[in-house]
Amino acid sequence: MEQRKRRPWRRWVVLALMIIGWILGSIFIPLQPEISVKAENLLGEGMAWFKLPIIGDFYLVNTLPVILITVLLIVLLALWAGKSLKKSEQTDLVPHGIGNLMEAFFELLYNLTETSAGAKWAKKIFPWFATIMFYVMFANLLKLIPGFESIGILRHVAAGNPVQNGILMPGKVENGYVLVPFFRGISVDLNFTLAIALISVFMTQVIGFQAQGFGYLSKFFNFRTMFKVPFFGAMDFLVGLLELISELAKIVSFAFRLFGNMFAGVVLVAIVAGLLGKISILPSMLTMFELFIGIIQAFIFGMLTMVFMAQATQGHSQKEEQP
Repeated sequence: MEQRKRRPWRRWVVLALMIIGWILGSIFIPLQPEISVKAENLLGEGMAWFKLPIIGDFYLVNTLPVILITVLLIVLLALWAGKSLKKSEQTDLVPHGIGNLMEAFFELLYNLTETSAGAKWAKKIFPWFATIMFYVMFANLLKLIPGFESIGILRHVAAGNPVQNGILMPGKVENGYVLVPFFRGISVDLNFTLAIALISVFMTQVIGFQAQGFGYLSKFFNFRTMFKVPFFGAMDFLVGLLELISELAKIVSFAFRLFGNMFAGVVLVAIVAGLLGKISILPSMLTMFELFIGIIQAFIFGMLTMVFMAQATQGHSQKEEQP
């Protein structure tokens, strides 16, 4: 058997990057990041961008530009993939490049949907499942681009407060300033995760009504056996109320699961980077771990949405008939 050639140059590249990081860490003093749960207002604390008649003040937080950038990039990616597929249709009918990647990805998601929900309801469930999963995954990957949550404007705060956030810049920054980043990952904003959770749970109920009609309400308000068998009918009614509470709890569960896991990644990278100082290789490895977590969380969010939608298409009588 032919032996593989050893490539020791890769180790030297890693060592060179560590040395360069050490030198840059000595010249450009990194400031400790601030751990902020809420999204920061780019115009200043309490300053509104414009005012809406009923809703009230509208603030320009640093997650809003990221939402627009994410939508724009997804549209450009879709146009690129569509152009690639059209080109393949005119040549050898075999998808190549980005078109092949997107087709394989969404075909995998559709097969998962068809396996769980059946061919009848797969076409209704798939658009919501695939859109939510792809959008959340794209947003999680976008926040890992260098510059997110680390480049912004220095804002003066009360005198005597220490600097809690910053960017790589020469010299030292005096106390009394804090950095407001231009961009912040939208998965780290509870407003975004709550909005996605509301869409997921609401459309689950819509699909349930489409599949079962008003009989879907018997899942939550079960009066079928209330008068025939009073004791067990009362138990069924209480179980239905628990189902209703469980359905509402999905909103909180969805929102805080995604937010908590992504926010924990930010905190972990910030803490390790602060402890290690100039040694930059380990925070980079944690960023790769955060990349893995971002993909897994998007998959879990999407899969739970698809499974709950598939369950909503089946009534209690259908479940009892299954072996």
